[in-house]
Amino acid sequence: MTSTPIISKSEIASVPANNAVLPNISWQTYQAMLTDMGDQRSIHLAYYHGVLEIQMPLGLHETINYILERIIIALTEELDLGIRGFGSTTLNREDLAVGVEPDCCFYIQNSDRISGREIDLANDPPPDLVVEVDITSPSNRRFAIYRDLGVPEIWKYSDSNIHIYKLQANEYLESEFSLAFPIVSGEILNRFLQQSVNDDNKLIREFRKWIREQINS
Repeated sequence: MTSTPIISKSEIASVPANNAVLPNISWQTYQAMLTDMGDQRSIHLAYYHGVLEIQMPLGLHETINYILERIIIALTEELDLGIRGFGSTTLNREDLAVGVEPDCCFYIQNSDRISGREIDLANDPPPDLVVEVDITSPSNRRFAIYRDLGVPEIWKYSDSNIHIYKLQANEYLESEFSLAFPIVSGEILNRFLQQSVNDDNKLIREFRKWIREQINS
Protein backbone atom coordinates (compact mmCIF):
# COMPACT_ATOMS: atom_id res chain seq x y z
CA MET A 1 0.00 0.00 0.00
CA THR A 2 1.17 3.51 -0.80
CA SER A 3 0.41 6.87 0.74
CA THR A 4 -0.52 9.97 -1.25
CA PRO A 5 1.55 13.14 -1.01
CA ILE A 6 0.29 16.46 0.32
CA ILE A 7 -0.14 19.49 -1.93
CA SER A 8 3.02 21.52 -2.29
CA LYS A 9 3.59 25.00 -3.66
CA SER A 10 6.73 23.67 -5.35
CA GLU A 11 4.45 21.72 -7.73
CA ILE A 12 3.05 24.93 -9.23
CA ALA A 13 5.62 25.13 -12.00
CA SER A 14 4.78 21.72 -13.48
CA VAL A 15 1.04 21.65 -14.16
CA PRO A 16 -0.61 20.65 -17.47
CA ALA A 17 -1.81 23.22 -19.98
CA ASN A 18 -5.46 22.61 -19.13
CA ASN A 19 -4.76 23.40 -15.47
CA ALA A 20 -3.65 26.49 -13.60
CA VAL A 21 -2.32 26.67 -10.05
CA LEU A 22 -2.30 30.10 -8.41
CA PRO A 23 -0.55 30.85 -5.08
CA ASN A 24 -1.45 33.52 -2.51
CA ILE A 25 -5.21 33.51 -3.13
CA SER A 26 -7.35 34.58 -0.19
CA TRP A 27 -10.42 32.66 0.92
CA GLN A 28 -12.53 35.70 0.05
CA THR A 29 -11.14 35.77 -3.52
CA TYR A 30 -11.79 32.04 -3.90
CA GLN A 31 -15.39 32.46 -2.73
CA ALA A 32 -15.88 35.43 -5.07
CA MET A 33 -14.65 33.32 -8.00
CA LEU A 34 -17.13 30.57 -7.13
CA THR A 35 -19.94 33.12 -7.06
CA ASP A 36 -18.90 34.80 -10.32
CA MET A 37 -18.51 31.50 -12.19
CA GLY A 38 -21.84 30.11 -10.97
CA ASP A 39 -22.90 26.47 -10.84
CA GLN A 40 -23.34 25.79 -14.56
CA ARG A 41 -19.71 25.38 -15.60
CA SER A 42 -17.24 22.64 -16.50
CA ILE A 43 -14.28 24.22 -14.69
CA HIS A 44 -13.45 22.72 -11.28
CA LEU A 45 -11.75 24.65 -8.48
CA ALA A 46 -9.72 23.33 -5.55
CA TYR A 47 -8.44 25.49 -2.71
CA TYR A 48 -5.83 24.53 -0.13
CA HIS A 49 -4.44 27.07 2.31
CA GLY A 50 -4.07 29.90 -0.18
CA VAL A 51 -3.26 27.80 -3.27
CA LEU A 52 -5.99 27.69 -5.93
CA GLU A 53 -6.07 25.01 -8.62
CA ILE A 54 -8.24 25.51 -11.70
CA GLN A 55 -8.97 22.34 -13.67
CA MET A 56 -10.60 22.19 -17.12
CA PRO A 57 -11.73 18.58 -17.78
CA LEU A 58 -11.55 17.18 -21.33
CA GLY A 59 -13.95 14.90 -23.22
CA LEU A 60 -12.56 11.49 -22.19
CA HIS A 61 -12.58 12.70 -18.59
CA GLU A 62 -16.36 13.21 -18.74
CA THR A 63 -16.92 9.85 -20.42
CA ILE A 64 -15.09 7.91 -17.69
CA ASN A 65 -16.77 9.93 -14.95
CA TYR A 66 -20.22 9.16 -16.44
CA ILE A 67 -19.55 5.41 -16.50
CA LEU A 68 -18.26 5.40 -12.92
CA GLU A 69 -21.36 7.30 -11.76
CA ARG A 70 -23.55 4.67 -13.41
CA ILE A 71 -21.54 1.84 -11.84
CA ILE A 72 -21.97 3.36 -8.37
CA ILE A 73 -25.70 3.87 -8.87
CA ALA A 74 -26.07 0.28 -10.12
CA LEU A 75 -24.28 -1.00 -7.01
CA THR A 76 -26.61 0.85 -4.65
CA GLU A 77 -29.69 -0.33 -6.54
CA GLU A 78 -28.65 -4.00 -6.69
CA LEU A 79 -27.42 -4.02 -3.08
CA ASP A 80 -30.50 -2.13 -1.86
CA LEU A 81 -28.46 0.73 -0.40
CA GLY A 82 -29.49 4.34 0.05
CA ILE A 83 -27.69 6.96 -2.02
CA ARG A 84 -27.54 10.73 -2.36
CA GLY A 85 -25.52 11.95 -5.31
CA PHE A 86 -24.11 15.47 -5.33
CA GLY A 87 -22.10 15.43 -8.56
CA SER A 88 -19.28 17.97 -8.55
CA THR A 89 -20.81 20.15 -5.85
CA THR A 90 -18.39 22.41 -3.99
CA LEU A 91 -17.18 20.96 -0.68
CA ASN A 92 -15.99 23.87 1.48
CA ARG A 93 -14.73 24.33 5.04
CA GLU A 94 -13.66 27.91 5.76
CA ASP A 95 -12.38 26.95 9.21
CA LEU A 96 -9.99 24.48 7.53
CA ALA A 97 -9.20 26.84 4.60
CA VAL A 98 -9.98 24.10 2.07
CA GLY A 99 -12.45 23.63 -0.75
CA VAL A 100 -12.78 21.22 -3.66
CA GLU A 101 -15.12 20.14 -6.45
CA PRO A 102 -14.82 16.39 -7.09
CA ASP A 103 -15.75 14.84 -10.41
CA CYS A 104 -18.63 13.27 -8.51
CA CYS A 105 -19.43 12.41 -4.90
CA PHE A 106 -21.97 10.29 -3.06
CA TYR A 107 -23.48 9.74 0.35
CA ILE A 108 -24.13 6.03 0.79
CA GLN A 109 -23.63 4.88 4.38
CA ASN A 110 -24.57 8.38 5.54
CA SER A 111 -27.29 9.04 2.96
CA ASP A 112 -29.98 9.21 5.66
CA ARG A 113 -28.08 12.00 7.46
CA ILE A 114 -28.44 14.44 4.56
CA SER A 115 -31.66 16.39 4.21
CA GLY A 116 -32.38 18.72 1.30
CA ARG A 117 -30.22 19.26 -1.75
CA GLU A 118 -27.34 21.24 -0.29
CA ILE A 119 -24.41 20.21 1.91
CA ASP A 120 -23.17 22.19 4.89
CA LEU A 121 -19.93 20.53 5.95
CA ALA A 122 -19.89 22.55 9.16
CA ASN A 123 -22.77 20.29 10.27
CA ASP A 124 -23.02 17.45 7.75
CA PRO A 125 -20.57 14.56 7.37
CA PRO A 126 -18.37 14.53 4.24
CA PRO A 127 -19.42 12.34 1.29
CA ASP A 128 -18.77 8.64 1.76
CA LEU A 129 -17.25 8.26 -1.70
CA VAL A 130 -15.53 10.69 -4.04
CA VAL A 131 -14.47 10.02 -7.64
CA GLU A 132 -11.48 11.71 -9.28
CA VAL A 133 -10.71 11.12 -12.97
CA ASP A 134 -7.13 11.91 -13.97
CA ILE A 135 -6.69 12.13 -17.72
CA THR A 136 -4.23 14.99 -18.26
CA SER A 137 -3.77 16.30 -14.71
CA PRO A 138 -3.05 14.52 -11.41
CA SER A 139 -5.51 14.76 -8.53
CA ASN A 140 -2.90 13.93 -5.87
CA ARG A 141 -2.72 17.57 -4.81
CA ARG A 142 -6.45 17.40 -4.04
CA PHE A 143 -6.09 14.40 -1.73
CA ALA A 144 -4.89 16.66 1.10
CA ILE A 145 -8.19 18.54 0.85
CA TYR A 146 -10.23 15.34 1.03
CA ARG A 147 -8.11 14.21 3.97
CA ASP A 148 -8.79 17.42 5.88
CA LEU A 149 -12.51 17.11 5.09
CA GLY A 150 -12.49 13.50 6.32
CA VAL A 151 -13.69 11.81 3.11
CA PRO A 152 -13.29 8.08 3.86
CA GLU A 153 -12.87 6.77 0.30
CA ILE A 154 -11.66 7.95 -3.10
CA TRP A 155 -11.84 6.17 -6.43
CA LYS A 156 -9.13 7.60 -8.68
CA TYR A 157 -8.96 6.79 -12.38
CA SER A 158 -5.45 7.24 -13.77
CA ASP A 159 -3.26 5.47 -16.33
CA SER A 160 -6.38 3.67 -17.64
CA ASN A 161 -7.00 2.03 -14.25
CA ILE A 162 -9.12 2.56 -11.16
CA HIS A 163 -7.31 2.83 -7.83
CA ILE A 164 -9.23 2.64 -4.56
CA TYR A 165 -7.96 4.71 -1.61
CA LYS A 166 -9.15 4.57 1.98
CA LEU A 167 -8.46 7.18 4.66
CA GLN A 168 -6.48 5.44 7.40
CA ALA A 169 -4.55 7.15 10.22
CA ASN A 170 -4.94 10.51 8.47
CA GLU A 171 -3.54 9.44 5.11
CA TYR A 172 -4.88 7.76 1.98
CA LEU A 173 -3.66 4.24 1.41
CA GLU A 174 -4.40 2.23 -1.71
CA SER A 175 -6.73 -0.67 -0.97
CA GLU A 176 -7.80 -3.76 -2.88
CA PHE A 177 -11.48 -3.47 -1.94
CA SER A 178 -13.97 -0.62 -1.63
CA LEU A 179 -15.10 0.61 1.78
CA ALA A 180 -18.56 1.62 0.57
CA PHE A 181 -18.99 -1.61 -1.45
CA PRO A 182 -16.89 -4.41 0.11
CA ILE A 183 -17.66 -6.86 -2.70
CA VAL A 184 -16.00 -4.54 -5.24
CA SER A 185 -12.27 -4.45 -5.92
CA GLY A 186 -10.22 -2.24 -8.17
CA GLU A 187 -9.54 -5.31 -10.30
CA ILE A 188 -13.27 -5.86 -10.88
CA LEU A 189 -13.86 -2.20 -11.74
CA ASN A 190 -10.97 -2.26 -14.20
CA ARG A 191 -12.22 -5.46 -15.80
CA PHE A 192 -15.51 -3.78 -16.71
CA LEU A 193 -14.04 -0.41 -17.62
CA GLN A 194 -11.59 -1.99 -20.03
CA GLN A 195 -14.17 -4.04 -21.90
CA SER A 196 -14.44 -3.16 -25.59
CA VAL A 197 -18.12 -2.31 -25.45
CA ASN A 198 -19.63 0.35 -27.70
CA ASP A 199 -22.81 0.50 -25.64
CA ASP A 200 -22.79 1.92 -22.10
CA ASN A 201 -26.07 0.21 -21.29
CA LYS A 202 -24.61 -3.18 -22.24
CA LEU A 203 -21.64 -2.59 -19.92
CA ILE A 204 -23.95 -1.69 -17.04
CA ARG A 205 -26.19 -4.70 -17.72
CA GLU A 206 -23.14 -6.97 -17.54
CA PHE A 207 -22.03 -5.28 -14.34
CA ARG A 208 -25.48 -5.71 -12.76
CA LYS A 209 -25.35 -9.40 -13.73
CA TRP A 210 -22.00 -9.71 -11.96
CA ILE A 211 -23.38 -8.04 -8.80
CA ARG A 212 -26.34 -10.46 -8.69
CA GLU A 213 -23.97 -13.40 -9.06
CA GLN A 214 -22.01 -12.18 -6.03
CA ILE A 215 -25.20 -11.73 -3.99
CA ASN A 216 -26.43 -15.23 -4.86
CA SER A 217 -23.11 -17.04 -4.50
